[in-house]
Amino acid sequence: MEILDVNKHESGRIWQRKASSSENGLIVTISHTTSNAFSLQGRSIRFLHAAFNTLGEAFVASDHQGNLYLFDLTKNKFSLIQKIGTPSTALAFCLRRKNEVLVALADYSLRCYDVESHELVSWMKGHDSAIHCISIHASGRYALTSSNTVIQLWDLDTFTRKRTLNGAQTVGIQRGFFLPLSNTIITCFKDDSIFAWDSESLQCKYQLPIPPDDGKNPHYRDLATPRDGRILVAGGRSRFLHVWNLETKNLLHVIQLPTKIRIVKQVEFVSDSFDGGSSQTLGVLAQDGALRFIDVHTCKLLLDIGGNEQMINSMVFSPNGRYIVTMMDNGNINVYSTPALTQLNKPPAPVVKAVIDDRPGSKSSTKSSLSLSGSKKINKDKVVTRKIPRNINGRKESPSVGEQDMSSSWTVPDSGLESELPEGLSRTRLMSILRGYGEYPSKYRMFIWRSLLKLPENHSCYSSLVDKGVHSAYVRVHEEYPIKSRKLLRVLQRTLSSLAHWSAIFGEVDYLPLLVFPFVKLFQNNQLICFEMVASILVNWCQHWFEYFPNPPVNVLGMVENVVAHHDKKLMQHFVNYNVTSKMYAWPLLQTLMSEVLTKEEWLRVWDNVFSNHPSFLLMVVVAYVTSSRKALLQCTEKEDFEYFFHNRNALDINAVIREAYRLQENTPADIHPKRMLEPFAPLTKGQYPVFNKYPKFVVDYQVQERERIRQEELEYLRQRQIAREMKEQTEQRQAEETAFYRQQDLMLDAEDQRRKMIAEEETKLLDQRRRLQAMKREVHLRELQLLDAARRRHLHYQQNQREAELRRLDDEIERKALLREQETEAAVEDADIKALELQAQKEMLQQDMIRDELQTSFKQRTELNTHRQQQELEGDLFRRTLDVMQEVDLDSQRIAQEDLAKVQNKRQNLEKEEEVCLKTRLDDMERELDRVKITRRALENKEREDELQTLTRQLENKENDKAASAMSKLRQWKVQAAKEDNRRAQMLNHSSRDILSRSEDESFEKLREIRRPQARRPMSSITSNTSTEAEDTEFSTPRNDSGPSIERKRATFEKREMELMSEVRDLRKRLAGRRNKVPPEYPTSDSNTSLQ
Repeated sequence: MEILDVNKHESGRIWQRKASSSENGLIVTISHTTSNAFSLQGRSIRFLHAAFNTLGEAFVASDHQGNLYLFDLTKNKFSLIQKIGTPSTALAFCLRRKNEVLVALADYSLRCYDVESHELVSWMKGHDSAIHCISIHASGRYALTSSNTVIQLWDLDTFTRKRTLNGAQTVGIQRGFFLPLSNTIITCFKDDSIFAWDSESLQCKYQLPIPPDDGKNPHYRDLATPRDGRILVAGGRSRFLHVWNLETKNLLHVIQLPTKIRIVKQVEFVSDSFDGGSSQTLGVLAQDGALRFIDVHTCKLLLDIGGNEQMINSMVFSPNGRYIVTMMDNGNINVYSTPALTQLNKPPAPVVKAVIDDRPGSKSSTKSSLSLSGSKKINKDKVVTRKIPRNINGRKESPSVGEQDMSSSWTVPDSGLESELPEGLSRTRLMSILRGYGEYPSKYRMFIWRSLLKLPENHSCYSSLVDKGVHSAYVRVHEEYPIKSRKLLRVLQRTLSSLAHWSAIFGEVDYLPLLVFPFVKLFQNNQLICFEMVASILVNWCQHWFEYFPNPPVNVLGMVENVVAHHDKKLMQHFVNYNVTSKMYAWPLLQTLMSEVLTKEEWLRVWDNVFSNHPSFLLMVVVAYVTSSRKALLQCTEKEDFEYFFHNRNALDINAVIREAYRLQENTPADIHPKRMLEPFAPLTKGQYPVFNKYPKFVVDYQVQERERIRQEELEYLRQRQIAREMKEQTEQRQAEETAFYRQQDLMLDAEDQRRKMIAEEETKLLDQRRRLQAMKREVHLRELQLLDAARRRHLHYQQNQREAELRRLDDEIERKALLREQETEAAVEDADIKALELQAQKEMLQQDMIRDELQTSFKQRTELNTHRQQQELEGDLFRRTLDVMQEVDLDSQRIAQEDLAKVQNKRQNLEKEEEVCLKTRLDDMERELDRVKITRRALENKEREDELQTLTRQLENKENDKAASAMSKLRQWKVQAAKEDNRRAQMLNHSSRDILSRSEDESFEKLREIRRPQARRPMSSITSNTSTEAEDTEFSTPRNDSGPSIERKRATFEKREMELMSEVRDLRKRLAGRRNKVPPEYPTSDSNTSLQ
């Protein structure tokens, strides 16, 4: 045993001398330690994962620091591929590009490295958790990566993600992998459900049943399937292994492990190991670190490695079954040799030998003879050694195994096959079953066929044939054989292409699809078995078929004719009479292997017997089919009838045909027996398929050359036709483009004319719209002017109403004041009367006092005093009335002046607004309607009329101003005259007051002064009336010392004057009322609006 430390070594040799295994089968131990300056022993870096390549001769391993190593066990060397720096979680080699390896890292990424150039090929990302499993499809194109939450399908040609299979949020994913040699994906979820999915559509195909276990869940941790993909084994947190048959989707059985096993960590099948390569041995790694090897069919424990001292964490088996790589608990890698383990547990040399007599004519086995080991042979007869099987349990031999019955070791001399089969089946028992029931059990038929034919299952060799792709001869097989099932067509095309790549003759045989199709239909889920089954038939049962290619095998058909002629001469003579050769009655049956004339059950029964006998038995079955149908054939007289008979199913008892075939095989003379010309059965060799060259190579080469030449000519013809088609298409396209161009030009001209017409129509419509718009604008403008005029009139009416209301208010105020003044006057008169009464009373008192002395003088004075008082009262009354009239005149004058001023202001505002409107109209007309002369002329005429209107307005304003100025001058003159009258009246009043004072007595004078004192307080400037002045002049025109007129005459004069004054006041009021009711003159605004319209 060698120990290899890869510390500080990027390459080197694995072992220094010739590799040899130790007592326990260990070849080499690989470790990775780092030196430490502070300790004598270095720190060990743990190896985590490993993976073998497709040939099983080299493996890659990664350690905890992210170093990736390649160990080539055949070339005895190792090398450092890459220092990744991140620990890996899974490894796998690619199948198509065998120098590439996929590495899943702890950062959830997936990388691809080239182990030869040590370069990074691709870097893929897409997982959100660590990848714990990588599975490669059998074609090598796809890879499946599994994590706890998702399974992703990657295309290894483009290194892109193709599909994603998500698990439920509450249920995680335990494992996912490709089923070998199929497009099925097996997934196991953490709720122990196992599903099968189609890798192309990701549709669920079926679900495997979970066996009940008293309410306990198995908690599966790992799944395993052999290379043929027929069974599936699952193990988990229990000591039970569940085994399913994937063909029937049923649970086969449950394997109970020893009681000390509580958890199954890993399971994996061993290829080409202990039991002859049938992949029935399962490696089981438990929690105790021991790796046990168990036969899944017999449930026997074969051997175990590892244990408490050397605990194993994980293991990897090589595809060829020669090596076992285990990752140990201490971080090292142990490499075991499977042959060494087998040799250690191999039973001793057999001591029982069977002597077989091979002399001609012998029909049964000779008697057995016993001899001791090491003794000489009795004669030169053939000796077949029967190995006594031995079950290994803990590397101890079971004593009961070697005591088996010797009678089961017998051979069939005519079969050409050894009696011992790889799976441990006995040919004697199989033949007894076949002769007793006429067929094998349908449940185990395929297994028995594979065992009888000893199929080698050369996966790598078959993969190399498949990798060559579709053969040129079968590219269009779907056109000649339209099969509804695309999967079946794909398998048929792949199988035919593999056969053509194996031998060139099979690319030229036109009937090969008919021969292959029945087996393709049977083994469509296992293409490797299908190919090897057909290859075994072509090598053994189709001997000498291709020696006269491309003609039918004349020699084989001659054998059939000889046997038919020997056993049924009448039928042979009938064939000769109607010119029916073996090419017509035997060759159709051989081309299709009788699948055209038999049902599926009959065909399977026939081939159960064919596979169990000498290859010549197939010809005997053909002859038996012909002879068993002699009655129907003797009645046929036309070639078409014979052809129809041998190309369609007929009502025959297949058991009678098989019995007849056995009879013919036993009773046919040796000189014409086909086995004289045919060699015994020879299985396909392991590792590499045999060379098939039993055909006229020059003919096949010539046909291949001719086919290639025809193919090249056809390709050239197709290329020329394609070029001509392309040129024709280009010409047609150009013609179509020219036609389309001219059509487009015509359409463009028509469209242009149509557009012109449309533009003309649109212009006409636009002109009409403009006219309507202009009319609408004109109407809107007129409406605006009307609204403005109405607003102005409303404003004037409002102002007039306001002024009338103000006038009414002023009239009411004047009337109220006049009423108050009258009331005051009446009160004053009443006071004066009271005072007069008082004075009268005083006067009476004075008169009573002076009655005796001055009666006449007192009476005079009282009369004058009364007259003077009345005169004063009249003067005060006239004075107040004159004052009121003057105030009313002043108010009327002010109101008229204010109304004139408001009118002038309104006129000015209206003119400004009209000017603004005209200016806006002129600007709009100048900007938009410059080319319209009529509108411009109208606008100019409107402007002239507006100027005339403005001139008239100014003239009216000047006239009003002149009138106002003349009125103001008259008012000033009136005021001057009034002032003069006031002065004159004041002088006159002063003179009269002096006269009165000089004549009245002191007491009466004082009382009279008190009576006149309120009137003296009134301003003299308010007396402006000419009539009052004249009245005063008239009233005081009497001389001061004139006492001639009587009191009655003066009273009449005063009353007359009062009437005149009242008439003048009424005239003044009428004039004021006439001036208020006078309508102001109409301004020519409406004329200007009419002119604008």
